Amino acid sequence: MQSIINGKFVDASDKSTINIVNPYTLKVIDKVPNCTAKDVNRAVDYAKKAGESWAKVPVYHKCEILEKFLALVERDRDDIAKTLCKETGKPISQAYAEVDNIFISFKAFMEKAKHLYGNVVPAGTEKGQDKTLQFTVREPLGVMVAIIPFNFPLDLFDQKIAPAILAGNTIIVKPPHQNPSAIIKLVALMHEAGMPKGVVQVLTGEGDKVGNALSKHKDVHGITFTGSTRVGKITYLNGAEHLAHVALELGGNDAFIVLDDADVDLAVEETVWGRMYNTGQVCCASKRFIVQKGVLKEFEEKLKARLSKLVIGNVLDKKTEIGVLVTKEACDKAVRQVERVVEQGGRIIYGGHHEGAFFEPTIITDIPKDADVAIDEEIFAPVVSIIPCEDVEEAIEIANSSSYGLSSCIFTRDMKTAFDVSARMKAGGVVINGASFHRSFEMPFGGYGNSGIGTEGVMSTFDQVTKTKTITLKNILK
Repeated sequence: MQSIINGKFVDASDKSTINIVNPYTLKVIDKVPNCTAKDVNRAVDYAKKAGESWAKVPVYHKCEILEKFLALVERDRDDIAKTLCKETGKPISQAYAEVDNIFISFKAFMEKAKHLYGNVVPAGTEKGQDKTLQFTVREPLGVMVAIIPFNFPLDLFDQKIAPAILAGNTIIVKPPHQNPSAIIKLVALMHEAGMPKGVVQVLTGEGDKVGNALSKHKDVHGITFTGSTRVGKITYLNGAEHLAHVALELGGNDAFIVLDDADVDLAVEETVWGRMYNTGQVCCASKRFIVQKGVLKEFEEKLKARLSKLVIGNVLDKKTEIGVLVTKEACDKAVRQVERVVEQGGRIIYGGHHEGAFFEPTIITDIPKDADVAIDEEIFAPVVSIIPCEDVEEAIEIANSSSYGLSSCIFTRDMKTAFDVSARMKAGGVVINGASFHRSFEMPFGGYGNSGIGTEGVMSTFDQVTKTKTITLKNILK
């Protein structure tokens, strides 16, 4: 496949490419351009030019184009889902779910865009302003860049692209280099639906090459990034050089607290949902399982029994629940991380096997609270890391010991305890009696500390992709 610049499929200016590997078969299935700084400059120039007219297009007409886009996504649903499955290694049922989220998210952002009203400061609310009216309007940032990770490329495409273009911005999408094909197909469908050239473009390639060039470009006015904390900080510094508006959704090491009075069966089911989904490759997946000792053995035994029932197999089989990691290198990294957990005192009681890009669902228990994985070591694999605790106070202490604060959760039958823990958790979200892996399109999603800056969601993204202008009618009243 090729990148899309100004509505046309193009190769990199130097003709360099990147192989796309199916992580389930470990075979090359496609190749895409490894774009250059010259390509970045071209795309930004086209985006600037397109923005002059796109900002003036009324919201209802933007929505008409996107309605046609959604119809085309429905037409090509099977092809997009299979493409996503093959290039990411996620089970086909989860790939279909991600495609179907396009309809939920775009329609929600479209409705919000139609009600993106300004505010009025009436006369006389402040001394000296008795005869003056003030009102606000929203205006687009201008040229934006969306840098998207490998784990949920379509979901993050929805979260970033829909509000950006509805607000009148143009946007250049930097998809993950491992699996960009499904995103390229979505942008191609936007153009088929009537999206003007230059409004949405795709540049494929390596992050340190294309992502850096985009975030450093002086004519990029907004950057929305989802990915690792390390790369997020680099992106933030790049944008700061020219005062671009930067929103970051970064890593997480979410705490999953299970107290003695918890419904253990529920906690086990939510562990499967919140840790095994997408084979454990989820930023807001529950990763640190802080379990009170009174229910520790019950939790371990029931979880082992439940994991043994998961269907592992061909990712194109609709019955498959556990796929493979995005690359063999990702699996190798997870292996090294698990070995370190064991070296620091953890004990594997289930799983631990791996081959190619496949990593078996694994349980490690008896992890000391000062081990790396109990604090800041984020394992992007289907690994349940159990840290025993004595009581709720120690559970909160362990949970808040991390520099990350994306999401979190608490399992207890006592709602007073649940709300007390929720208030004391240093995280952008807390789920009561459910896994931390919870992200509706409506909610403002974001984290504390090293988990990012800003939030995404129907409630809040338009604040990240617009500027507020105040228009004053001075002494307009008699």
